[in-house]
Amino acid sequence: MEFLRSLFYPKEIYNLIRYKMGGLTKVEQDSMSESLQTCYKYLNETGRSYAPVIQAVEGELRHVFCIFYVVLKAMDTVEDDMTISLETKIPILKNFHNLLYQPDWRFMDSKKYSRQVLEDFPTISREFRNLGVFYQEVIANAVREVAFGMAEYLQKQIEFVQDLDKYCDYVSSSLTRSLSVIFSVSGLEDPIVGEDKRLSNSFGQFLQKTNIIRDFLEDQLNGQAFWPKEVWSKYGKNLSDFTKPENSVPAVQCLNELITNALQYVPDVLLYLSRLRNQSTFKFCAVPLMMAIATLATCYNNPQVFQIKVKIRRGQAVTLMMDTTDMQAVEAITCQYVEEIYRKIPLTDPSSEQTRNILATIRKFSIPNGSTDSAKPGNWLLEYVYIPYLSAYNTHKRITRTLTLRGKFIYYERRKSVGHILGVFCSKLSTSMFYNQIV
Repeated sequence: MEFLRSLFYPKEIYNLIRYKMGGLTKVEQDSMSESLQTCYKYLNETGRSYAPVIQAVEGELRHVFCIFYVVLKAMDTVEDDMTISLETKIPILKNFHNLLYQPDWRFMDSKKYSRQVLEDFPTISREFRNLGVFYQEVIANAVREVAFGMAEYLQKQIEFVQDLDKYCDYVSSSLTRSLSVIFSVSGLEDPIVGEDKRLSNSFGQFLQKTNIIRDFLEDQLNGQAFWPKEVWSKYGKNLSDFTKPENSVPAVQCLNELITNALQYVPDVLLYLSRLRNQSTFKFCAVPLMMAIATLATCYNNPQVFQIKVKIRRGQAVTLMMDTTDMQAVEAITCQYVEEIYRKIPLTDPSSEQTRNILATIRKFSIPNGSTDSAKPGNWLLEYVYIPYLSAYNTHKRITRTLTLRGKFIYYERRKSVGHILGVFCSKLSTSMFYNQIV
């Protein structure tokens, strides 16, 4: 199925094949203890996008982040499992940081797909206690803060945007602050990375708000709601009504407002990434952030968010993992998805002006020296090779693109089943690329 979803994206198919053949970093496990190997097994089974980037981290931090992730996954499984009563769930969450030091504690009554991390928690907690004292303290403190927020908001509604900000700070920004401290104390990154709490907070807010937007339908089916009433009440009487087809227009307008709210953190996110010097920590942070931007672009103005769980394609995710290598790549990817959102802004959308304003701000951060590149040369060159192939996907459109090439121009069209190039290639691309789509 993942290959079918990428059928009209040749680069994604190529990268999926590379991925299946071991194109991303994998950890050599022969020298690990059996319990640590089990933790990596759980990481690979439950961490779709995080597993590859965690396994690419250098040195001892790889194991630290692996343990950190599966501990959080266990706690998240408790929060999300709606078959567990609040009377059982809340005491577990509030005491979770202490359970890390109880060798025999496990939980056998979860029905979630990820329940193995609770049933085999003694294996995970054993490896946690094998970590250095500093790492144990950082993880335990983060777990305590996250669990406190989970417990608080299991018992009350998110009424205002401020409530959403507070919830995201508890369950996500507390983690990114902890990670930033680990980066700095380990010596992999400069002290400012751990000291600048504002950027770490924005990092966490952006990731969590993206998840909340994407998971609307899943949360509704589980009897949960994380969209603030202050926002959704402007568009309907009940949040659950957004799943009804007749309410599609106001539902999408609410969706767009929340996406616009999440986009406000992108400038801080880009500044945070620009400070990272170590390649593995950069990729560890940048890949999830680029996937979040891609997810928002996919969700923006998309009524399917209220009918199915909208996710980026597996091939798209793998391509982002492989392409996100440095700040230049991050800027190009960000620009690409900013333009995608911009093209989808409805003229009648109540938050359209605010959306354009924040996208304009992001452009200033993501386009160095005023350049308007929306993709690296390798990306569009591949598309040239597959123009006839790709054009079949655009049977309802005629797309004209003009590219500036060292003072000359190249022009081509994609029509129903035929793509052709008119013009003469020059030796090197300039930094300008302009896209004009004609429907």
